[in-house]
Amino acid sequence: MCTCIEFKSKDFYFGRNLDLEYNFGEKVVIAPRNYAFKLKNNTIFNLKYAIIGMATVVDNYPLYADATNEKGLCIAGLYFPDNAVYKKEKENYTNIASFELIPWILGNFSKVSELKKELNKLNITDEKFNEKMPSAQLHWMISDKNDCIVLEQMEEGLKIYDNPYGVLTNNPPFYYHELNVSNYMNISSDFPANRFSDKIKLNVYGQGISMVGLPGDVTPPSRFVRAVFNKLNSVECVSEEETISQFFHILDSVSMIKGTVVTKENKLDMTTYSSCINSTKGIYYFKTYYNNQINAVSFNEKNMNSDELEIYELPVQQSINNLN
Repeated sequence: MCTCIEFKSKDFYFGRNLDLEYNFGEKVVIAPRNYAFKLKNNTIFNLKYAIIGMATVVDNYPLYADATNEKGLCIAGLYFPDNAVYKKEKENYTNIASFELIPWILGNFSKVSELKKELNKLNITDEKFNEKMPSAQLHWMISDKNDCIVLEQMEEGLKIYDNPYGVLTNNPPFYYHELNVSNYMNISSDFPANRFSDKIKLNVYGQGISMVGLPGDVTPPSRFVRAVFNKLNSVECVSEEETISQFFHILDSVSMIKGTVVTKENKLDMTTYSSCINSTKGIYYFKTYYNNQINAVSFNEKNMNSDELEIYELPVQQSINNLN
């Protein structure tokens, strides 16, 4: 369970809620230019562009959940169970394992339009990272300041969708979410007018009546609709502080509160972290479930040209500003 959004103001922003019943050792990780990634097909490629994002690091290999590169191209992988189908290697295709997809895209491409030219040759393979870490079933939202697409590899092959909403959640496939949004076209942020009947007078007893019917549960289709509505009706902000605050409020509107969703294994889903990336400036903002202070890690010339990964632990203890 996850929600990803993009947001445009003076700069371009991209981020997500990661909803899970456990932490996976996630840290903010900067992979510098020329960092070497060994692919499962035994080829090695060096990053053309530095990457910053949330990852777990295993044997100096950052397994990114969401990230941006120094050119402002952003990507997040979201859970897509039972629909995601990874294939065996194919001849005359670019064979990339699912866990390799984020560094391969961000390390090689500067914008969505450039990436799109290569996607007809892409095959996402079923290679595991190791025997203890099976491949997660995912689909991906990829954005820059001009374009947004969704990648879904299913049984019938790789699907590429233009995404004018700038939002992605989980199942069903993206085409369903596009159709489902139309069910809510009568919902509005405006002050309500009486469309029920001109034969009776109806009183407005509170704000937000035009939003009655906007789904409030945390299923993927409901979160998709709610995130689209809140994002598209959000006011444009001026300052960086206003923008990241607005961004996190949108994510908060679709976050998972621990205890409200119990999995079939009797575990508790929660939004383990939320991220907001200023991809124009290369700043990765984040907060965690137990510490909702906003923290930031930034690109600079030193860490983009380093010889090794730069890794930042997440502050998990709540920070409280005592005023007296």
